[in-house]
Amino acid sequence: MSDPMQPGGRSRQPLTRDLIVEEAIAAIDENGLNALTMRALGHRLGVEAMALYRYVNGREDLLEGVVDNLVDRIRVDPDGRSDPLDGWQAVLQLLAHSVRAVAVEHPKVFPLMATRHPSAPWLRPPLRSLRIVDEFIGGLTLRGFSDRQAVEAYRIFTSFLLGHLLLEVAELGATTGPVEEPLDEGDAPVPSPGGSIHVTDYPALMRTADMLAEDHTDAEFEASLEALLDRLDLLLSQ
Repeated sequence: MSDPMQPGGRSRQPLTRDLIVEEAIAAIDENGLNALTMRALGHRLGVEAMALYRYVNGREDLLEGVVDNLVDRIRVDPDGRSDPLDGWQAVLQLLAHSVRAVAVEHPKVFPLMATRHPSAPWLRPPLRSLRIVDEFIGGLTLRGFSDRQAVEAYRIFTSFLLGHLLLEVAELGATTGPVEEPLDEGDAPVPSPGGSIHVTDYPALMRTADMLAEDHTDAEFEASLEALLDRLDLLLSQ
């Protein structure tokens, strides 16, 4: 008996949540977010749409899985190249390039990382995972930052990344839009991979959770604007 085949003649793999999420990312890369439906994804995988609900709680849970997948690819220290003796600038450069690599490789998916609600209100896209924030703060405090300074750096750095990369992916054809309200569908027994993560697993976050939750939006905007004006002033003086 021959193996079941997908449309296009490919042998169909056994369904898993990871496979469904990976195919969803590929589908968005090819056709954009608006074209992603459970029916279209089922056809792509060679199954009925209802078969997907054993692994994802509908489209909203699927999009959460897509975001989790992309965020998990981001590394504060890609390839373990950073040394405690390296400067903090190297840490931020490596991290920025890691985030940008994800954005450029998946420009039509990246806006999801910016618009989906994070698991904690003080997590800021695109560095929206507990692991990343813990490693970010830990990496900076290891290199001379106080906890307070590291938290402020996190806010400034995420603002820069988000603004620049959203503009870049828009130029690559991405559609940006407002935050989508979650809509739970189905009754899949498989939880989202991020659902079992606890702050207590991350020592740097345990120290700084209260500071991360503070709202300094107005001051951050003014500081960023002043930095921009200083840079333009330097450009004009050259």
